[in-house]
Amino acid sequence: MSIPPPSYAHPGPPPEHPERPEGAPERSRRSGLPPWRWWMGLVGVALGLAVPIVLGVIAGIGVAISGGDAGDLPSGVLIALTFFQDLGFIAAALFVARMARRPSARDFGLVTTPFWRAVGIVIGVYVAFYVVTGIWAALLNLDDQSDLPDELGADTSTAALIAVMVLVCVMAPVAEEFLFRGLLFTSLRASTGLWPAAIITGAVFGAIHAGSSPVGFLVPLAVLGLGLCLIYAWTRSLYPCVALHAINNAIAFGVTQDWTWEIPLLIVGGAGVSLLIVVGLGRSLGRGGLGRLSPA
Repeated sequence: MSIPPPSYAHPGPPPEHPERPEGAPERSRRSGLPPWRWWMGLVGVALGLAVPIVLGVIAGIGVAISGGDAGDLPSGVLIALTFFQDLGFIAAALFVARMARRPSARDFGLVTTPFWRAVGIVIGVYVAFYVVTGIWAALLNLDDQSDLPDELGADTSTAALIAVMVLVCVMAPVAEEFLFRGLLFTSLRASTGLWPAAIITGAVFGAIHAGSSPVGFLVPLAVLGLGLCLIYAWTRSLYPCVALHAINNAIAFGVTQDWTWEIPLLIVGGAGVSLLIVVGLGRSLGRGGLGRLSPA
């Protein structure tokens, strides 16, 4: 006599899609972007800008108590405030990103990318930026230069000149790219798509330079900010953005100082040190995010 095989209830069809973590944007899950909401980047920018304001008020009170003019802070204080502003940008980006999950190097684009493809994209974007800037300057008859180095006291001593040079050509590219492209653009892109996120980020990037750059050049700076977003999207890496930002700042700084042969040296040094810093940031966030990516 044969024994009939046991019967099992059919488990049913598999789920159509893996379960999405609660609160994670749908587009973020599909595109591989980190699960950041659109507002997180804006909060990060607000927090980053709040750092120098709070420290500036404290420094002004201290100067006033010591008998000085709270509205005319010494060069050393201004340099220190700018340095802490840059650190605040990085800290704010990490703090806000942690609201979603522990951030990784890949979340901020701290990954390698095919070198020559990145070089071609960077050159193309920078040439386009220079063309737009040239047309804009010609239409508005602009010939002003940034007076930020002098405002920070670069002309007061050699030590101050070196400190301001490091701030402009190294710290600013690292901190601003980490906050604006790494966090703001990425969080907006997950919800709005590439072009709206790039345009908004570029506009915010240009606006935050009001006061440190001539008003007429805020629009070209916004265009540069948009271009940096496109570089980030097309290379999937923050490294080319940091390099181009450092190159642009080195050229601008050298022009304000009427330098000639020193500018190429500053370009190489500024871009090189900036990249070393972001590579270190990537390693501190985890080696898992430093693998090579395929072309976009």
